[in-house]
Amino acid sequence: LSLGMAEQNMMSFAGGLAREGFRPYIHTFGVFVTRRPYDQVAMSIGVPNLPVRLLGFLPGLTTPGGVTHQAIDDVALMRSIPNMRILEVGDATEVETVMDVAESIDGPVYIRMLRGEVPRLFPLHSPMKFGAARLLSTSNLFSRDSDIAIITAGICTEEAIK
Repeated sequence: LSLGMAEQNMMSFAGGLAREGFRPYIHTFGVFVTRRPYDQVAMSIGVPNLPVRLLGFLPGLTTPGGVTHQAIDDVALMRSIPNMRILEVGDATEVETVMDVAESIDGPVYIRMLRGEVPRLFPLHSPMKFGAARLLSTSNLFSRDSDIAIITAGICTEEAIK
């Protein structure tokens, strides 16, 4: 269904579908999933712990749409909603496997989705896993006694590996 530019209604509609046994997937710009309809996401999806999957594409500063389309606070907003889980993809393998992970979670899920050409950094036989971090390198760049760890997520993963 296309609900047009009515994101608040879209979230409440998705919550209603979930209450009736459906498993709705919502897809739009990250900012229109998280900031504009925040109250509806919290009250119609998060608080009742409904299995709605929210896909926000072009998260953070990655959108060419300017400040009105930049979801720079999306993770903070979604983390503050009860029962909400957040998944963020970092490469093509995770883009291809994130839906399986989302389906395995009982309750609402926000997915920070990449769009366009996405590099493959992880092998196909190494899908995304919920609640598990990936060790990207065991380089000898730092000594064994080093207390340095580089932590990355999403689109920044490719740069961190370099």
